[in-house]
Amino acid sequence: MIAGGDCEMSTTSALRELRKHQVAFTEHEYRYEEHGGTRAASRQLGVDEHAVVKTIVMEDEAKKPLIVLMHGDREVSTRQLARQTGSRTIRPCDPDTAQRHTGYMVGGTSPFGTRKALEVFVERSILALPAIYLNGGRRGLLVEIAPAELTRVLRAVPVDAAVDE
Repeated sequence: MIAGGDCEMSTTSALRELRKHQVAFTEHEYRYEEHGGTRAASRQLGVDEHAVVKTIVMEDEAKKPLIVLMHGDREVSTRQLARQTGSRTIRPCDPDTAQRHTGYMVGGTSPFGTRKALEVFVERSILALPAIYLNGGRRGLLVEIAPAELTRVLRAVPVDAAVDE
């Protein structure tokens, strides 16, 4: 664990963005597992997978990209999300497209410090958690922050689109 202000070894676009907006955060490094997802991260860090938030890059029918922040133990109902965002359809981006939009590799995507400013949607119940863990801009790095920072810094729009895995 490394406190946000004392970090010399980790610098990503996400961490620079967090510091720029004076977000209090703690870094948590773990051993990245290919296809391990939030389950592997939560197990290694000893935290509830529900509080580990995944960053999913999606696009609407016009190929306009957007980010969805979802509990690690839930999936996104693209139908519910489309209805709430006023889109006809929404689908996940392929990994290359997601990387082009965000500047991050899949498995290391943060909603902070993306290459392009993307609209961000957050599952409403995430905002009620005391703390969340989300990607810090590279594989094997999560940052612990207060969920209120998602709406303050990213202007994340709350939605109700979670379904059980």
